[in-house]
Amino acid sequence: MTGAVLLGLAVFCSTMGVGAFGPLLPEVARVSGLADWQLGVVAGSFGFARMIAAMPAGALASRRLASALTAAPLVLVVGMVLLASAGSFAALVLGRFCMGLAHTLGMVGALTAVLQDEDRASASLRLNTLEFSGMLGILGGLVVLGVVPAFWDWRLSFLVAGSPVVVGLLLVPVLRRRFADAGPAAAPAAPRERAGPGMPLRATPRVVWMMFGLGIVSALAWSSVSQFLLPVRGTRVFGLDRAGISRLLAISQVVDLLVLLPVGRLADRVGRGPVLIVVAAFLGLGTLAVGAGSYPWVVAGCVGFGLGLAGWMLPLGVVREHTPPARLGWWTGFYRLCIDGAIFVGPVVSGALGERGAGVFVSGVGLLALTLAAGLALRRR
Repeated sequence: MTGAVLLGLAVFCSTMGVGAFGPLLPEVARVSGLADWQLGVVAGSFGFARMIAAMPAGALASRRLASALTAAPLVLVVGMVLLASAGSFAALVLGRFCMGLAHTLGMVGALTAVLQDEDRASASLRLNTLEFSGMLGILGGLVVLGVVPAFWDWRLSFLVAGSPVVVGLLLVPVLRRRFADAGPAAAPAAPRERAGPGMPLRATPRVVWMMFGLGIVSALAWSSVSQFLLPVRGTRVFGLDRAGISRLLAISQVVDLLVLLPVGRLADRVGRGPVLIVVAAFLGLGTLAVGAGSYPWVVAGCVGFGLGLAGWMLPLGVVREHTPPARLGWWTGFYRLCIDGAIFVGPVVSGALGERGAGVFVSGVGLLALTLAAGLALRRR
């Protein structure tokens, strides 16, 4: 089994539980008697753990790649057990925190492994293939949750949907054999990507920071919409049950999966710049529709949202072009720190604002994405 297949399978197994938790949020609130702000903290603790662990995980992946990859499923099991056995607000927060820590260890490790072996011909495609595995896992969690009996307690439903983590545990010995703890030797600096017409060959610091900004906006949109707004609004405004919310969330996941690999291949052929402009525009329009629209607009927004998320990994590829190979783990961790900080902030702010205020906040995030798309387009003129 190749390293790429191993990494993809490990990421898939770790994200099934991530996808299953969102639609269960209203039931968690009802059973545990949580207020909106508490619900936001429970959802946001996942991103908070990812935020504070991103830099240490990057440093660990640079020096002990195998340890980072194999610790992830172990910590994930602890988090899932805590969450499913939780009887208090604090226990729910701790369980989600452990899940976020596990996800960071796995994703930063996998990204470091991919980027250290990156070549010009397939850079974006390989990143998007890893993202494809994660999105497929999230969709799998949503699908399982949509077909299990509705009368099942949310804890049982969650454990069943996240059960592929057992496969992740079985992969631990194989991962330890495949990836050396010392990490691969630093490779020569990768050549700069071919720029599209009007896109400068040498990226400036401003372009690099725009990539960070686009990644942050994407993370804010994803976390606010999937971890708070759609589950809560779907239940309170549209009268959806967990299966209905799962189907709504699955729309963006399916669209994302359908276009993810073609977007990566297209970015390798024409340059990341033009593709980033298009996906940022779709992300902005889709997020606006979800934040402010009626039900038909929300459905259409989920389609645009999925198209926009297909470019989530592309900014990291641009950052990688200007990163020495020996520093890839550190810079990957720093990028994830920014992304995971946004994943933490999104649901927490949404919960503090309440269902109506969260819609306004999400709409503002959509406008930010459109602004970044316009800024990238102006740079190509």
